[in-house]
Amino acid sequence: MSTRWFIVYLVSGFSFAVLSALFLTNHVHDDIKASLSTSTLYGSATLKVWPELKPSWNLALATVIGFLGSACGTVGGVGGGGIFVPMLNLLVGFDTKSAAALSKCMIMGASASSVWYNLRVPHPTKEDVPILDYDLALLFQPMLMLGITVGVSLSVVFPYWLITILIIILFIGTSSRSFFKGIEMWRVETDIKKDMAKQRATMVNSRDQLLIDTKYEPLIPKEEKSTFQILCLNLRWKRILVLMVVWVSFLLLQIIKNYVEACGAWYWVLYGLQFPIALLVFGYEAVKLYKEHRKRMTTGNHAYICEASIEWNAMHIAFCALCGLVGGIVGGLLGSGGGFVLGPLLLEIGVIPQVASATATFVMMFSSSLSVVEFYLLKRFPIPYALYLIIVSVLAGFWGQFFVRRLIAFLGRASIIVFILSGVIFASALTMGVIGIEKSIQMISNHEFMGFLGFCTSQ
Repeated sequence: MSTRWFIVYLVSGFSFAVLSALFLTNHVHDDIKASLSTSTLYGSATLKVWPELKPSWNLALATVIGFLGSACGTVGGVGGGGIFVPMLNLLVGFDTKSAAALSKCMIMGASASSVWYNLRVPHPTKEDVPILDYDLALLFQPMLMLGITVGVSLSVVFPYWLITILIIILFIGTSSRSFFKGIEMWRVETDIKKDMAKQRATMVNSRDQLLIDTKYEPLIPKEEKSTFQILCLNLRWKRILVLMVVWVSFLLLQIIKNYVEACGAWYWVLYGLQFPIALLVFGYEAVKLYKEHRKRMTTGNHAYICEASIEWNAMHIAFCALCGLVGGIVGGLLGSGGGFVLGPLLLEIGVIPQVASATATFVMMFSSSLSVVEFYLLKRFPIPYALYLIIVSVLAGFWGQFFVRRLIAFLGRASIIVFILSGVIFASALTMGVIGIEKSIQMISNHEFMGFLGFCTSQ
């Protein structure tokens, strides 16, 4: 599946789904329209359901699923919101909105522990380069956070069945694309292993005596860095400060927006301020990458920027902006951190799996923590459950990174990360699809409205 056909698949699928929803909206009866004031994202008023935190088989099973989902999700760089929301809704018993809020807590905990682990890990191929790609983080984080706020707004307007279809289309497409990418990387790794075996065979004489072993006797010994030195190398405080400024700006706007009249003048002013903040940071980083790329091309240096095999021209930069925005919108609709789009995108543009995973979880840490703080101020989740699930996710994120990194070092195959990413996205598509179809059938049987809702009347 080429990139061009993948884009055609997404555009055609999304267009058909949205046009179907518009058709239903324009052909709805007036008596159904009159009931929209009491309708919500799921067709009827959603009551707040918070089960008590006590030992039970439901909680034990949810802990196991949450641990495995967090471990695999952070390794793949996708978070795991597509698994957490159905788990908390069906297995534990939370209402859907509270489940989405708790899902953000789990993603935040797993992402934070993964980032801490990755900060103490050296770059897999270069000595003086951080494993976190700060250029790509600054490029995608503003658009991702902007997309999340837009996605939250669209979740009020879009019918639930349409959200389900869009998520299934996107998740099946990205999981399939990642799977084929993983197969391609596996084949390349196999060829490299065969070449290394042939080279080693030429260094052995007829008596099986090793003539020259460059593996154990390198001409230039590799300097081993301490954990503290690696940590200092991976931290770029100026870049982190810019990311924190963007995070705080979006947080303040979201907090203030919740205390003004919905759809009033100040509401739209605060809502609109998010766009220049995101575009300013994104534009600065995009211009920087574009100039560096032009400079390298004019000087004959064809080394790739950010380890990504992409030409940083206007079209590709606009494509990255669109993908970041779409990833955030999906995160806002689903209750995830947006990694379901960001993780596969980083692999698509040529970032090696270890760096793609570390960078995606780094960006998700900012986006998910923004939502957690906002949900906390709005009292959208119970504190005891949130703390318990965060602890589970923190442990899962750390040990997931630990075991997978050890497995990669043992097998010499970084494509394992790509297969884990593809598997998590596909599992999310299945769980969200089954739940979405079940709820949609229930809405049809209850003769509930299946078209677009009014934004202001649904606040």
